[in-house]
Amino acid sequence: MRLSFLGGAGTVTGSRYLLEREDRRILVDCGLFQGLKQLRLRNWAPFPVQPQGISSVILTHAHLDHSGYLPALVRDGFSGPVHCSSATKDLCEILLRDSARLLEQDAEYANRRGFSKHKPALPLYTAEDAERALESLSPVAFGEWRELPHGVRVRFSRAGHILGAACVECEWNGTKLVFSGDLGRYNDPMMVDPTPIGEADYIVVESTYGDRRHGTDDVQTVLGDVIERTVNRGGTVIIPAFAVGRAQALLYHLERLKAAGRLANVPIFLNSPMAADASEILCNHMEDQKLSAAECRAACGIATYVRTVEASKALNENPVPKVIVSASGMATGGRVLHHLKRYAPDPRNTILFAGFQAVGTRGAAMVAGAGTIKIHGAYIPVRAEVQNLSMLSAHADADEILRWLRNFRQPPRMTFITHGEPSASDALRLRIQDELGWPCTVPEHLERADLT
Repeated sequence: MRLSFLGGAGTVTGSRYLLEREDRRILVDCGLFQGLKQLRLRNWAPFPVQPQGISSVILTHAHLDHSGYLPALVRDGFSGPVHCSSATKDLCEILLRDSARLLEQDAEYANRRGFSKHKPALPLYTAEDAERALESLSPVAFGEWRELPHGVRVRFSRAGHILGAACVECEWNGTKLVFSGDLGRYNDPMMVDPTPIGEADYIVVESTYGDRRHGTDDVQTVLGDVIERTVNRGGTVIIPAFAVGRAQALLYHLERLKAAGRLANVPIFLNSPMAADASEILCNHMEDQKLSAAECRAACGIATYVRTVEASKALNENPVPKVIVSASGMATGGRVLHHLKRYAPDPRNTILFAGFQAVGTRGAAMVAGAGTIKIHGAYIPVRAEVQNLSMLSAHADADEILRWLRNFRQPPRMTFITHGEPSASDALRLRIQDELGWPCTVPEHLERADLT
């Protein structure tokens, strides 16, 4: 058996892990590469193996860096089932459709404004490709083994992180691999703790925060202070947020602040149709979270949902101090770009990020203090206050990753450390070696490991 790292190696994006035995292939995750240009260009390269030769895909969760390449894989010949949790299926239905729509809109906008080097600019995939991919989704219940062809079986355990996120146990020919997916936080107010798993021959574990611990500052206190400070000087707070997971967490904390008597007269807008749909899905999967039905409804009802383009444009003309939560979380695309063009040049305003910002994204540049950012071919000055709620991350930090790993009763034959920047992955490697005494390695892009 062989395990190939077709993505998610040396970077936090593009998760794709290929299992092969003889001429049979299974793909775990099928993500888009995001961030640096040299990473994004991998989305346009031919897939490293023939898609029609892959028998099935297993998704750990719905975020685009784990699911977003599926429409291209199906377009290019993959015709098997895509196994995922029920909530992941529901979220993919909005994420993949929205991704295709944005890709088509960005290509059209580039052609209309003439700032693309390609003539014409084309989308990576289309809405039709996304619809074909969605037809392949096959829900799997948590905790139950699903038998696949060729003697393979898989089981999903809750990973926390976002709604429907799973750790995957995969048994094939007597060998058991565990893929962590993206591990969530322990004691998160909304998401369940990662489920312990006791046995594995091989582990593939994420390392997004493998070199750091999350801050201990209270999220609501910091969030409330930033908003009140901005509003008092007549400004607006723009919060770039992932439409699935982070946006709902922000709504929860904003609702708690208002319930505590803060932000009483501050209007809150959720300007992302996808985030609005994801918020509704949240309340349809109570079994995957800690909130009660009443708490879920209260959190999702705290904001005015902005769905139309006209209403989105009107927010930029509205002089009232306010909070706008809008995708995408790293300012790589979506409606938040138009808000940044409008609000970033004014020092009264605040751009408030909500967690990890990958290298090469506008979010990372602004958090690092960039004086200008490039949007739609133009350079926009950044004079607004820029802050980051790093403690709001949905990813486990280094201590929490070690806590999850310590549930395994025996050391695996090998632990593969993936989904992290090189420094984070190597720091986690050293901790696993020193604290657990396990064999571990940080694979490189396209590296292949022999598991026999």
